[in-house]
Amino acid sequence: MRVLVIEDNESVCSMIEMFFSKEGIQGEFVHDGQEGYKRFKEENWDLIIVDWMLPGMDGVTICRKIREEKSTVPIIMLTAKDSESDQVLGLEMGADDYVTKPFSPLALMARIKAVTRRYNSKPSENVETGTLQTEHFKINKITREVILNGKSITNLTPKEFDLLYYFAQHPKQVFSREQLLDRVWGYQFYGDERTVDVHIKRLRKKLGTANQPFFHTVWGVGYKFDETVEEDK
Repeated sequence: MRVLVIEDNESVCSMIEMFFSKEGIQGEFVHDGQEGYKRFKEENWDLIIVDWMLPGMDGVTICRKIREEKSTVPIIMLTAKDSESDQVLGLEMGADDYVTKPFSPLALMARIKAVTRRYNSKPSENVETGTLQTEHFKINKITREVILNGKSITNLTPKEFDLLYYFAQHPKQVFSREQLLDRVWGYQFYGDERTVDVHIKRLRKKLGTANQPFFHTVWGVGYKFDETVEEDK
């Protein structure tokens, strides 16, 4: 695993590097935000760890710019900010998880393993046939067919299909309502964000069960698609 760490505190970097060596992780450490973003663009990385407060370019801006590049590389943000609004901002800008300073190296390694495991379990997609295969779904983007556990689903509206397909492409990734409006409805949509809530509710009713709703609310942030069998909270 190749990890880019953008962190200006050399003590924190030394601590992370020590644990990386024990886990067999190859880490590169950059102490400036601008230089860190440059290194992101120059190489392929399995994971990026970025501090919130950095010289040159802050971590939130780095997250946003990485996602604007359409990169799906997992990102963990290190932050001394522990308020809920700050954490939500980091997630909305593209971070997959965050670790609040001061932190235990063992806790950071646990987050690294969880995030990379999540990305490694992404669904398979056949570009030629337009078919996306997940644990329970088989979705064809060209024919717009949906198969759920071997059963054909024929009652989805065009936008419900688009929303399902987008979520299935990004399992367990949290999206805000604004992000979903932008990426599924498009830049020209000027409607109410509650449109997303209505579509999620309909998809749950048409596709989910009591203990497997597929579409989960992440309070204070938005929604995620998760095929694990657990009750929506």
